Amino acid sequence: QVQLEESGGGLVPPGGSLRLSCKVSGRAFAPYNVAWFRQYPGKEREFVAATRRYGSSTHYTDSVKGRFTISRDSAKSTVYLQMNSLKTEDTAVYLCAADQGVILSSIRNPTAYDYWGQGTQVTVSS
Repeated sequence: QVQLEESGGGLVPPGGSLRLSCKVSGRAFAPYNVAWFRQYPGKEREFVAATRRYGSSTHYTDSVKGRFTISRDSAKSTVYLQMNSLKTEDTAVYLCAADQGVILSSIRNPTAYDYWGQGTQVTVSS
């Protein structure tokens, strides 16, 4: 069984930065695809960014390209989401998800992931 634990959310003014962390435990980290999604109240989960197994590639939704960076630290079994130039529309609950068997064409689909964290709130407001 894989457990995911997010941290690093909080309140930040527009233009500010936050770094989210997703600690993966329970199984070997390297073979897992790990993604960040966000969820607005009453909405479906929306893909933000992903790092594929063994760190082979990274992927982003268009609205965060150039502002967010996803990275993975194998020694710490942790995936990070560095968020810069934050906007009010980035306000959401951010969740990390993991799965070994996600194919490239499904990387943005939340149903492709079996394991989820509880989420961390990010609020961008002045």
